[in-house]
This record gives sequence, structure tokens and C-alpha cells, in this order.
Amino acid sequence: MTDFYDELETRSPEARAAALMAALARQVAHARAHAPAFAASLAGVDAAAVAGMEALARLPVLRKAELTERQGKSPPFGGLAAVEPGRITRVFQSPGPIYEPESGRPDYWRFARALHAAGFRRGDIIHNCFSYHFTPAGSMVDTGAHLLGCGVFPAGPGQLELQVRAIADIRPAGYVGTPSFLKMILDKAAETGADTASLHCALVSGEALPGSLRDEFAKRGVAALQCYATADLGLIAYESSAREGHIVDEGVIVEIVRPGTGDPVPEGEVGEVLVTTLNPDYPLIRFATGDLSAVLPGTSPCGRTNQRIRGWMGRADQTTKVRGMFVHPSQVAAVAARHPEIGRFRLVVDRIQHNDVMTLRCEAGERPEGLAEAVATSVRELCKLRGEVELVDPGTLPNDGKVIDDIRTYE
Repeated sequence: MTDFYDELETRSPEARAAALMAALARQVAHARAHAPAFAASLAGVDAAAVAGMEALARLPVLRKAELTERQGKSPPFGGLAAVEPGRITRVFQSPGPIYEPESGRPDYWRFARALHAAGFRRGDIIHNCFSYHFTPAGSMVDTGAHLLGCGVFPAGPGQLELQVRAIADIRPAGYVGTPSFLKMILDKAAETGADTASLHCALVSGEALPGSLRDEFAKRGVAALQCYATADLGLIAYESSAREGHIVDEGVIVEIVRPGTGDPVPEGEVGEVLVTTLNPDYPLIRFATGDLSAVLPGTSPCGRTNQRIRGWMGRADQTTKVRGMFVHPSQVAAVAARHPEIGRFRLVVDRIQHNDVMTLRCEAGERPEGLAEAVATSVRELCKLRGEVELVDPGTLPNDGKVIDDIRTYE
């Protein structure tokens, strides 16, 4: 395949790393100078020295809860935006509520790359079924489509009869929206005899795309690919025709960290997705998405050379309540950090004879005398609860990103 969106997609990993790290240092300096919240949180940070992944990993994590808190104190953007008010073209609200700015910067949400990979080309019309109400999803598609040279039918969700009528009349080249709504449209078209044969490609997001549903779309003539995006960040990663993982967008830096912390995990291990966007107007740095994923080794067979992730693998927020006390993944990680002998770890919460029971399972190759007892003491001190400690062999615990596994039943 040689039909790439631009030359950035096929540059060498070394050239990409050099360009991204130079852009990162500029972004940190820009955020400190123009966004009051970052001026405070990055005070004392030498921006020029933040030119590598290790240096990035030492910066503070920005979590969604902090975003909500900051915006409540300093509306509407919590001091995180670095764009002049006169350049803001739209303001959106996503659940929280959290407010997101959009400026007039072309393809502000960087969606053109994912649309191109999904098969959309200049002159195509896109049937866009993402919402235009409150959230930025509809605008994400619009701004990317316009840069790509595509027209858009702003359908939004709902009104199935009108959706299939519009497809039959306008004959768009493809669909963008959730996979479940595409199925509803195609089912309604089959039921009513409406002609949707113009649809040959689709970019879907917001839900999982099971292989069986993807195959069903293919049988109906629609090649569906996925992308991973959030209202705060825009596009994070996207599928190509190779369908082997999600390729990270060229305008972001992705880290996979242990849930509840900012500590990177080894390649291949499941963890929480942290994203640093290089958008100077809204420079989110080490933003915790709350989503789980893992880095895939190597590069895509399609020829794109950027890092790949496995796509969305669940939520990272595993906070639970035990005996009336909240236990957070960050507390469990702090326990493990006290004991360098520990590799992977998992706090299993069960209910035995109507009592909550915590067991911290720790992978440990070397087990000096008294290790389990020392870890149990750390559990009591940092989690404020007593718990058992079980030492297991390396490789015993599943690679699924869970720090807290609540298996309690209440039958």
C-alpha cells in the first residue's frame, strides 16, 4: 500500500522520535508561558530538558477529575487553554461537565488522517452520524473532512427513516459514527428496500467493533475501520486496512502507565493510556484518559511506521470500597513501590462469610525472608486496611491491566 495521508506516516522511527521530542519541549515551554494552570504545575521545569520519554514521565499526570475541578474554579477551561478568546470558534460540553475549546486551526481534532486511512477521498460525501449536540464528536469529523476535501451530511444520531432516505438520495461514499447505529441503518434499509449501495467505507468509534459485526458490514459492501478518540484530545489512534492494532496519530505522544500512577509499564503490558497533545491551543500534557491499552511490538504491515496500540481494552479506574474505605489503584501501586522485589501485582477483593477480604498477589522472583510480612505492613499503612499477601512466581498474573480485581458477589 502506498496511498498514505502524508510523509509523516512513513518516516523512520528515529526521525519521528527526534521531531516529537523537539515538539514536546516547545509545547512544554508554550504551555508554561500561555496557560496559567501549566505555569503553576510545571513551575521549575526546564522545558528544554523535556526532550525524551524519561523526562516526560517525570512530569505530573493530569486527570479528568482535576480537569473538572480546575474548570469549576476557573471557568470555562480551568486555565489550561492557551488560545486567545478571539480565536475560539466553538465551545463544547462533554459529561462531567467538562468544557472543550475549538479554534479555527485546520483539522483541529486531527481527524483527516483517520478518515483517509478508512478510505475517504477528496470529493466524497461523508454521512456523519456523530452528535452535533453539546459534544465535539460531530465537529471532529467535519473539520477533518473539510481539510481532506470531503463534503459532509450532518446527520447526527436518530431518525432512522430519514437517515436511509438521505443515503439513498445523496449517495454518500461512507459512514462515520458508532458501529451499532450503522447496523441499525443498514437493517432499516434492508427492511424498507432503500438503496444504500453507495456506502463502501466506514470509520466507527465510541463502541467496540466485534469481528462478527465487522464481517456483517463487509458482506453488505461496507469496509469498516475503527479509531480511538476522546472529547478532550481528539484523535489518538486509528486502524488501517491492515487491521493489526491502532496506529498512534502523528500529533500526539502516547504513554502506557500503571493504572493510578504515572509510571510507564514495559512494552506489551496492559496499562492506562496517557496522552500528550501537541495542539498549542489546548496543550494537554500527560492527560490520563482512564482507558486501558497496550503497545504492540513492531510496525503495521500497511507501511505506517508509528507506534501501535491494541485499541480500547476497558477502563482503568478500578477504585473500590472495602469495609467502608475507598481503595485506589494509586495506593496499591505505592505499596509495591516500597518493595523493589515485586514485579506485577494485583489486589483481589473477595467476600467470604459476609466479610470483605483483601489479598495482594505479588509476582516476586527473589523472596527475602519476611517479604510478605513487610508488604502486609505497607498495605496496612498505605491503604488503612489489613490485607493478606500472597507471593507468586513471575508470569503468574494475567496481563490485563488490573491493579484491583473486585470479585465479590452478594448472593
